[in-house]
Amino acid sequence: MAVSEKMKNFSEKSSWIRKMFEEGAKLKAEFGNKQVFDFSIGNPDVPPPSRFRQTMVEMAAKDTPGQHGYMPNGGYPWVREAIAARMSDEQEVEVDLGDILMCCGAAGALNVVMKALLNPGEEVILLTPYFVDYHFYVDNHGGIARVVQTDDEFNLDLQAIEDTLSDKTKAILINSPNNPTGQIYSAQSIQALGQLLEDAGEKFGTSIYLVSDEPYRKIIFDEYQVPPIFKLVRNSIVASSFSKDLSLPGERIGYVGVHPEADDQVALLNAMTLATRILGFINAPAFMQRVVAELQDATVDNSIYARRRELFCQLLSDAGYDFIEPKGAFYLFPKSPIEDDVLFCSYLQKQKILAVPGRGFGAPGYFRLAFCVDEDYIIRSADGFKAAYNQAQS
Repeated sequence: MAVSEKMKNFSEKSSWIRKMFEEGAKLKAEFGNKQVFDFSIGNPDVPPPSRFRQTMVEMAAKDTPGQHGYMPNGGYPWVREAIAARMSDEQEVEVDLGDILMCCGAAGALNVVMKALLNPGEEVILLTPYFVDYHFYVDNHGGIARVVQTDDEFNLDLQAIEDTLSDKTKAILINSPNNPTGQIYSAQSIQALGQLLEDAGEKFGTSIYLVSDEPYRKIIFDEYQVPPIFKLVRNSIVASSFSKDLSLPGERIGYVGVHPEADDQVALLNAMTLATRILGFINAPAFMQRVVAELQDATVDNSIYARRRELFCQLLSDAGYDFIEPKGAFYLFPKSPIEDDVLFCSYLQKQKILAVPGRGFGAPGYFRLAFCVDEDYIIRSADGFKAAYNQAQS
């Protein structure tokens, strides 16, 4: 067979999100788009801020020589400087342009981080529920993913993390606000985690980094705040993108920042810069770098997501579902009314509702709903959610 055994196995076990997307395409072809309630894909539909189009037009009109050429692998210095200034306020630590690398989205950033950090066989801790591709990012660079459960409300279980730490642990990867739960880890728990990693590093004679994946940092509700990772944890790395807060997922523009006082900070940044080149990214998209540099204080209209969250929570509550109201991102992660989350998603599918089984995120017994869809779809799906719940109870 031409395809490697590893990739063949990965394909067979790969994203439930993609599988539900394919099922949705079949349903839409049969019944029409408006009759299928597709909550499977976290593809932001809220328009980018109005300044985005204006800035894009202005940048496209410029005819500066070499503006479409190669640049330093880490990105334009003045773009990194703009991001560093915003991160300094956000992280409550002074960040310099030399602490920042521009990347091809947060996914590109995480792969660059893993390439720079991992020796073969070293471990990265993932917390359930987690974005499914994290496993692949770790494996891409010879690492081993060690999965640790969160508590009943999807908060950090520090004891479970401590029990998993070893001399092979190189990093722990967190995502807050979390996909798929919408949970935001508290400042107290992050600080305690940082101390735990410092203590473990001293015990094992190594450095263990907290890697925070933060593309949903600005998608928050009810005046919740995402804690400043750099202020709380010295050995920390923040990866993010403009895919969610500017609704630009297809533009593949993101960045990674390394705490100015992290262990081996300069060597780590140099390794990430090299990784950007040898992984084939070369540099982040030039045009989008120039655009986002002008939009560091902009974000999408969060009130749209907030209204949808309120509608969806009321709908699910009325139907009898058990769930934790999300503090951020644009997902709900209810408990399945029956133990088999895949079977329950098939009940929903009979009602032309597409959801993703929780086992796709390492958390069987739940299912994910993305509310980056028009409010009308949420409202019209109410009867289907009730019918599926009643079928599960019968």
